[in-house]
Amino acid sequence: MAQKVLVMGESGTGKSTSLRNLDSAITAIVNPVGKPLPFKGQGKFTMLNNEIKSSNIVAWMKGQVKAGKKIIIVDDFQYLLSIPYMSRIHEGGWDKWNDFGGDYFSIIDVCAELPEDVRVYYLSHCETLDNGITTIKLIGKLLREKITIEGLFTIVLRTSVIDGEYYFLTQNSGKDTVKSPMGMFTEYAVTNDLAYIDDKICNYYEIGSYKSDAEMKKEDAANAGQVTKPDASGRRSRSNKEAAKVATADTTKTKEEVEAENNEKIAKYMEDCDKAVDEIANGREEIPFDEAVVAVDTVPKPELEKTPRRKRGAVAGVDAETGAIVGEAVNPPEPEQPEEPPANEEAAKPKARTRRVRN
Repeated sequence: MAQKVLVMGESGTGKSTSLRNLDSAITAIVNPVGKPLPFKGQGKFTMLNNEIKSSNIVAWMKGQVKAGKKIIIVDDFQYLLSIPYMSRIHEGGWDKWNDFGGDYFSIIDVCAELPEDVRVYYLSHCETLDNGITTIKLIGKLLREKITIEGLFTIVLRTSVIDGEYYFLTQNSGKDTVKSPMGMFTEYAVTNDLAYIDDKICNYYEIGSYKSDAEMKKEDAANAGQVTKPDASGRRSRSNKEAAKVATADTTKTKEEVEAENNEKIAKYMEDCDKAVDEIANGREEIPFDEAVVAVDTVPKPELEKTPRRKRGAVAGVDAETGAIVGEAVNPPEPEQPEEPPANEEAAKPKARTRRVRN
Protein backbone atom coordinates (compact mmCIF):
# COMPACT_ATOMS: atom_id res chain seq x y z
CA MET A 1 0.00 0.00 0.00
CA ALA A 2 1.35 3.42 -0.97
CA GLN A 3 1.83 6.20 1.58
CA LYS A 4 -0.92 8.76 1.07
CA VAL A 5 -0.70 12.34 2.36
CA LEU A 6 -3.38 15.03 2.40
CA VAL A 7 -2.24 18.65 2.02
CA MET A 8 -4.94 21.28 2.50
CA GLY A 9 -4.82 25.05 2.45
CA GLU A 10 -6.44 28.26 1.30
CA SER A 11 -5.82 29.40 -2.26
CA GLY A 12 -2.48 31.20 -2.56
CA THR A 13 -0.87 29.67 0.53
CA GLY A 14 1.68 27.55 -1.34
CA LYS A 15 0.15 24.15 -2.12
CA SER A 16 1.24 24.00 -5.77
CA THR A 17 4.38 26.06 -5.14
CA SER A 18 5.60 23.41 -2.69
CA LEU A 19 6.18 21.04 -5.65
CA ARG A 20 9.03 23.14 -7.07
CA ASN A 21 11.92 21.08 -5.63
CA LEU A 22 10.58 17.59 -6.29
CA ASP A 23 12.64 15.28 -8.49
CA SER A 24 10.83 15.35 -11.83
CA ALA A 25 12.37 12.00 -12.82
CA ILE A 26 10.26 10.19 -10.21
CA THR A 27 7.26 12.56 -10.00
CA ALA A 28 3.99 12.54 -11.95
CA ILE A 29 1.19 15.11 -11.51
CA VAL A 30 -2.56 14.80 -12.04
CA ASN A 31 -3.77 18.31 -12.96
CA PRO A 32 -7.60 18.16 -13.32
CA VAL A 33 -8.01 21.75 -14.57
CA GLY A 34 -4.73 21.96 -16.50
CA LYS A 35 -3.62 25.14 -14.75
CA PRO A 36 0.05 26.18 -15.09
CA LEU A 37 2.18 25.52 -12.04
CA PRO A 38 3.33 28.69 -10.23
CA PHE A 39 7.07 28.27 -10.86
CA LYS A 40 9.50 27.92 -13.74
CA GLY A 41 10.53 24.51 -15.08
CA GLN A 42 7.11 22.87 -14.87
CA GLY A 43 7.66 21.33 -18.30
CA LYS A 44 10.05 18.83 -16.75
CA PHE A 45 7.18 17.06 -14.94
CA THR A 46 5.06 14.26 -16.39
CA MET A 47 1.46 15.55 -16.15
CA LEU A 48 -2.09 14.42 -16.83
CA ASN A 49 -3.98 17.62 -17.67
CA ASN A 50 -7.72 18.36 -17.90
CA GLU A 51 -8.86 14.92 -16.81
CA ILE A 52 -11.68 14.48 -14.27
CA LYS A 53 -12.91 10.97 -14.99
CA SER A 54 -11.87 8.89 -12.00
CA SER A 55 -11.33 5.63 -13.94
CA ASN A 56 -8.94 7.35 -16.33
CA ILE A 57 -7.05 8.99 -13.48
CA VAL A 58 -6.70 5.72 -11.57
CA ALA A 59 -5.44 3.92 -14.68
CA TRP A 60 -2.94 6.71 -15.38
CA MET A 61 -1.62 6.65 -11.79
CA LYS A 62 -1.06 2.89 -12.00
CA GLY A 63 0.69 3.29 -15.34
CA GLN A 64 3.04 5.96 -14.01
CA VAL A 65 4.02 3.75 -11.07
CA LYS A 66 4.77 0.88 -13.43
CA ALA A 67 6.94 3.30 -15.44
CA GLY A 68 9.05 3.97 -12.32
CA LYS A 69 7.43 7.02 -10.73
CA LYS A 70 7.61 7.06 -6.93
CA ILE A 71 5.71 10.28 -6.24
CA ILE A 72 2.18 10.98 -7.52
CA ILE A 73 0.60 14.41 -7.01
CA VAL A 74 -3.11 15.18 -7.36
CA ASP A 75 -3.47 18.97 -7.61
CA ASP A 76 -6.17 20.18 -6.99
CA PHE A 77 -8.04 17.20 -5.57
CA GLN A 78 -11.13 19.26 -4.73
CA TYR A 79 -11.82 19.98 -8.43
CA LEU A 80 -12.52 16.28 -8.95
CA LEU A 81 -15.69 17.04 -6.98
CA SER A 82 -16.54 20.58 -8.07
CA ILE A 83 -16.16 20.13 -11.85
CA PRO A 84 -18.47 17.06 -12.06
CA TYR A 85 -20.90 18.88 -9.77
CA MET A 86 -21.01 21.94 -12.05
CA SER A 87 -21.50 19.75 -15.12
CA ARG A 88 -24.56 18.11 -13.50
CA ILE A 89 -25.87 21.10 -11.56
CA HIS A 90 -29.30 20.98 -13.24
CA GLU A 91 -29.69 17.27 -12.52
CA GLY A 92 -31.91 16.36 -9.57
CA GLY A 93 -31.97 13.36 -7.30
CA TRP A 94 -29.40 11.63 -5.10
CA ASP A 95 -27.75 9.49 -7.75
CA LYS A 96 -25.32 12.19 -8.78
CA TRP A 97 -24.13 12.62 -5.19
CA ASN A 98 -23.45 8.89 -4.97
CA ASP A 99 -21.45 9.17 -8.19
CA PHE A 100 -19.44 12.12 -6.87
CA GLY A 101 -18.62 10.33 -3.64
CA GLY A 102 -17.74 7.04 -5.31
CA ASP A 103 -15.47 8.60 -7.93
CA TYR A 104 -13.74 10.78 -5.34
CA PHE A 105 -13.16 7.86 -3.00
CA SER A 106 -11.79 5.62 -5.78
CA ILE A 107 -8.89 8.03 -6.42
CA ILE A 108 -7.88 7.64 -2.77
CA ASP A 109 -8.60 3.92 -2.63
CA VAL A 110 -6.19 3.20 -5.51
CA CYS A 111 -3.31 3.64 -3.03
CA ALA A 112 -4.15 0.20 -1.65
CA GLU A 113 -3.07 -1.25 -5.01
CA LEU A 114 0.21 0.65 -5.29
CA PRO A 115 3.62 -0.47 -3.92
CA GLU A 116 4.75 0.54 -0.42
CA ASP A 117 7.59 2.73 -1.73
CA VAL A 118 5.17 5.06 -3.58
CA ARG A 119 3.95 8.32 -2.02
CA VAL A 120 0.71 9.94 -3.20
CA TYR A 121 0.04 13.56 -2.23
CA TYR A 122 -3.51 14.94 -2.49
CA LEU A 123 -3.56 18.76 -2.55
CA SER A 124 -6.91 20.36 -1.78
CA HIS A 125 -8.57 23.57 -0.63
CA CYS A 126 -9.90 23.86 2.90
CA GLU A 127 -12.86 25.49 4.61
CA THR A 128 -13.80 26.49 8.14
CA LEU A 129 -16.99 24.88 9.44
CA ASP A 130 -19.59 26.48 11.71
CA ASN A 131 -17.89 24.92 14.73
CA GLY A 132 -14.68 26.80 13.93
CA ILE A 133 -12.74 23.75 12.73
CA THR A 134 -10.77 24.10 9.47
CA THR A 135 -11.00 20.97 7.34
CA ILE A 136 -10.77 19.80 3.72
CA LYS A 137 -13.29 21.43 1.40
CA LEU A 138 -16.05 19.14 0.12
CA ILE A 139 -19.37 19.43 -1.71
CA GLY A 140 -22.65 18.45 -0.13
CA LYS A 141 -23.13 16.43 3.04
CA LEU A 142 -22.54 12.91 1.73
CA LEU A 143 -18.76 12.78 2.10
CA ARG A 144 -18.79 15.02 5.17
CA GLU A 145 -21.32 12.94 7.09
CA LYS A 146 -20.70 9.43 5.80
CA ILE A 147 -16.90 9.49 5.54
CA THR A 148 -14.39 11.58 7.47
CA ILE A 149 -11.89 12.11 4.66
CA GLU A 150 -9.02 13.01 6.98
CA GLY A 151 -9.59 9.70 8.76
CA LEU A 152 -8.30 7.92 5.64
CA PHE A 153 -4.89 9.62 6.04
CA THR A 154 -2.15 9.25 8.64
CA ILE A 155 -0.59 12.54 7.56
CA VAL A 156 -2.63 15.71 7.03
CA LEU A 157 -0.68 18.94 6.53
CA ARG A 158 -1.89 22.48 6.08
CA THR A 159 -0.25 25.29 4.12
CA SER A 160 -0.17 28.70 5.75
CA VAL A 161 1.33 32.16 5.34
CA ILE A 162 2.59 33.70 8.60
CA ASP A 163 4.45 37.02 8.76
CA GLY A 164 4.89 36.87 4.99
CA GLU A 165 6.57 33.44 5.09
CA TYR A 166 5.13 30.22 3.61
CA TYR A 167 4.92 27.12 5.81
CA PHE A 168 3.53 23.63 6.24
CA LEU A 169 1.74 23.22 9.57
CA THR A 170 2.42 19.72 10.90
CA GLN A 171 0.54 19.47 14.21
CA ASN A 172 -3.06 19.89 15.24
CA SER A 173 -3.83 23.35 16.62
CA GLY A 174 -7.18 22.37 18.14
CA LYS A 175 -8.88 24.36 15.38
CA ASP A 176 -8.08 22.15 12.37
CA THR A 177 -7.69 18.51 11.28
CA VAL A 178 -3.90 18.59 10.82
CA LYS A 179 -2.02 15.54 12.09
CA SER A 180 1.25 13.64 11.67
CA PRO A 181 2.81 10.49 13.19
CA MET A 182 4.35 10.76 16.63
CA GLY A 183 7.90 12.11 16.43
CA MET A 184 7.91 12.71 12.68
CA PHE A 185 7.93 16.51 13.04
CA THR A 186 9.29 18.27 16.09
CA GLU A 187 8.38 21.72 14.72
CA TYR A 188 4.82 23.02 14.49
CA ALA A 189 5.68 24.78 11.20
CA VAL A 190 8.27 23.84 8.58
CA THR A 191 9.37 25.31 5.26
CA ASN A 192 6.89 25.10 2.40
CA ASP A 193 8.84 22.45 0.45
CA LEU A 194 7.23 19.12 -0.43
CA ALA A 195 10.65 17.65 -1.27
CA TYR A 196 11.61 18.08 2.39
CA ILE A 197 8.28 16.55 3.50
CA ASP A 198 8.93 13.57 1.22
CA ASP A 199 12.41 13.10 2.71
CA LYS A 200 10.89 13.13 6.20
CA ILE A 201 8.30 10.50 5.29
CA CYS A 202 10.86 8.23 3.63
CA ASN A 203 13.18 8.55 6.62
CA TYR A 204 10.40 7.90 9.14
CA TYR A 205 9.02 4.82 7.36
CA GLU A 206 12.42 3.75 5.94
CA ILE A 207 11.22 3.86 2.35
CA GLY A 208 13.66 3.20 -0.49
CA SER A 209 17.08 4.86 -0.32
CA TYR A 210 16.02 7.13 2.51
CA LYS A 211 18.28 9.72 4.11
CA SER A 212 19.98 8.94 7.41
CA ASP A 213 18.93 10.44 10.74
CA ALA A 214 22.08 12.58 10.71
CA GLU A 215 21.22 13.94 7.26
CA MET A 216 17.64 14.63 8.30
CA LYS A 217 18.81 16.44 11.41
CA LYS A 218 20.59 18.95 9.19
CA GLU A 219 17.52 19.27 6.96
CA ASP A 220 15.31 19.77 10.01
CA ALA A 221 17.46 22.65 11.21
CA ALA A 222 17.42 24.27 7.77
CA ASN A 223 13.63 23.93 7.38
CA ALA A 224 12.40 24.73 10.89
CA GLY A 225 9.82 27.50 10.95
CA GLN A 226 10.04 30.27 13.53
CA VAL A 227 6.37 29.85 14.45
CA THR A 228 4.85 28.82 17.76
CA LYS A 229 1.78 26.63 18.09
CA PRO A 230 -1.46 28.53 18.88
CA ASP A 231 -3.03 28.24 22.31
CA ALA A 232 -6.54 26.94 22.95
CA SER A 233 -8.05 30.25 21.82
CA GLY A 234 -6.22 30.03 18.50
CA ARG A 235 -3.76 32.81 19.33
CA ARG A 236 -0.09 32.42 18.56
CA SER A 237 2.65 33.84 20.73
CA ARG A 238 4.94 36.27 19.02
CA SER A 239 7.27 35.03 16.33
CA ASN A 240 10.96 35.87 16.51
CA LYS A 241 10.45 38.85 14.20
CA GLU A 242 7.58 40.22 16.28
CA ALA A 243 9.46 39.61 19.52
CA ALA A 244 12.44 41.51 18.17
CA LYS A 245 10.20 44.50 17.38
CA VAL A 246 8.74 44.44 20.89
CA ALA A 247 12.19 44.12 22.44
CA THR A 248 13.29 47.18 20.47
CA ALA A 249 10.24 49.12 21.56
CA ASP A 250 10.80 48.17 25.21
CA THR A 251 14.31 49.65 25.17
CA THR A 252 13.19 53.22 24.35
CA LYS A 253 15.57 55.71 25.96
CA THR A 254 14.48 58.40 28.37
CA LYS A 255 14.87 62.10 27.67
CA GLU A 256 17.79 62.32 30.12
CA GLU A 257 19.57 59.36 28.52
CA VAL A 258 19.27 60.84 25.04
CA GLU A 259 20.51 64.26 26.19
CA ALA A 260 23.49 62.69 27.97
CA GLU A 261 24.44 60.65 24.88
CA ASN A 262 24.09 63.70 22.62
CA ASN A 263 26.33 65.72 24.90
CA GLU A 264 28.96 62.97 24.79
CA LYS A 265 28.82 62.94 20.99
CA ILE A 266 29.22 66.73 20.82
CA ALA A 267 32.17 66.67 23.24
CA LYS A 268 33.83 63.93 21.19
CA TYR A 269 33.23 65.91 18.01
CA MET A 270 34.86 69.03 19.46
CA GLU A 271 37.82 66.98 20.63
CA ASP A 272 38.26 65.47 17.15
CA CYS A 273 38.06 68.94 15.60
CA ASP A 274 40.87 70.17 17.88
CA LYS A 275 43.01 67.20 16.84
CA ALA A 276 42.35 67.89 13.15
CA VAL A 277 43.43 71.53 13.55
CA ASP A 278 46.56 70.49 15.43
CA GLU A 279 47.49 68.07 12.66
CA ILE A 280 47.12 70.64 9.89
CA ALA A 281 49.07 73.20 11.92
CA ASN A 282 52.04 70.84 11.93
CA GLY A 283 53.81 72.74 14.67
CA ARG A 284 52.98 76.23 13.42
CA GLU A 285 51.94 78.70 16.06
CA GLU A 286 49.59 80.48 13.69
CA ILE A 287 47.40 79.14 10.87
CA PRO A 288 44.94 80.94 8.60
CA PHE A 289 41.24 80.61 9.47
CA ASP A 290 40.46 79.04 6.08
CA GLU A 291 42.89 76.20 6.76
CA ALA A 292 41.27 75.58 10.12
CA VAL A 293 37.83 75.37 8.46
CA VAL A 294 39.13 72.81 5.96
CA ALA A 295 40.53 70.72 8.81
CA VAL A 296 37.22 70.82 10.71
CA ASP A 297 35.30 69.79 7.58
CA THR A 298 37.18 66.48 7.55
CA VAL A 299 35.67 65.48 10.90
CA PRO A 300 32.32 63.62 10.56
CA LYS A 301 29.49 65.49 12.24
CA PRO A 302 27.75 63.54 15.01
CA GLU A 303 24.25 62.14 14.45
CA LEU A 304 22.24 63.44 17.36
CA GLU A 305 19.08 61.64 18.48
CA LYS A 306 15.83 63.50 18.80
CA THR A 307 14.93 64.08 22.44
CA PRO A 308 11.74 62.15 23.33
CA ARG A 309 8.87 63.91 25.04
CA ARG A 310 7.97 62.93 28.57
CA LYS A 311 4.94 60.65 28.99
CA ARG A 312 2.19 61.09 31.51
CA GLY A 313 2.99 59.03 34.60
CA ALA A 314 0.64 56.71 36.45
CA VAL A 315 -1.15 57.76 39.63
CA ALA A 316 -0.07 56.27 42.92
CA GLY A 317 -3.40 54.55 43.61
CA VAL A 318 -7.16 54.79 44.13
CA ASP A 319 -9.06 54.54 47.38
CA ALA A 320 -11.19 51.36 47.27
CA GLU A 321 -14.16 52.94 49.13
CA THR A 322 -14.31 56.52 47.85
CA GLY A 323 -12.66 56.10 44.47
CA ALA A 324 -10.51 59.13 45.19
CA ILE A 325 -6.97 59.31 43.84
CA VAL A 326 -4.40 58.66 46.53
CA GLY A 327 -0.94 60.06 46.08
CA GLU A 328 0.40 62.36 43.43
CA ALA A 329 0.71 61.91 39.70
CA VAL A 330 4.18 60.99 38.59
CA ASN A 331 5.89 63.10 35.94
CA PRO A 332 3.02 65.37 34.79
CA PRO A 333 3.15 66.02 31.06
CA GLU A 334 5.34 68.81 29.84
CA PRO A 335 4.06 71.14 27.14
CA GLU A 336 5.25 70.08 23.73
CA GLN A 337 8.17 72.18 22.65
CA PRO A 338 8.78 73.05 19.02
CA GLU A 339 11.91 71.57 17.53
CA GLU A 340 14.87 73.89 17.59
CA PRO A 341 16.01 74.93 14.13
CA PRO A 342 19.32 73.44 13.11
CA ALA A 343 22.27 75.54 14.10
CA ASN A 344 24.06 77.50 11.42
CA GLU A 345 26.67 75.24 9.88
CA GLU A 346 29.42 77.79 10.27
CA ALA A 347 28.43 78.46 13.87
CA ALA A 348 28.52 74.72 14.63
CA LYS A 349 32.13 74.54 13.60
CA PRO A 350 34.60 75.11 16.42
CA LYS A 351 36.66 78.21 16.08
CA ALA A 352 40.09 77.39 14.79
CA ARG A 353 42.84 78.15 17.18
CA THR A 354 44.81 80.89 15.45
CA ARG A 355 47.20 83.36 16.75
CA ARG A 356 47.27 86.96 15.81
CA VAL A 357 48.92 87.41 12.47
CA ARG A 358 52.24 89.11 12.75
CA ASN A 359 52.72 92.38 10.85
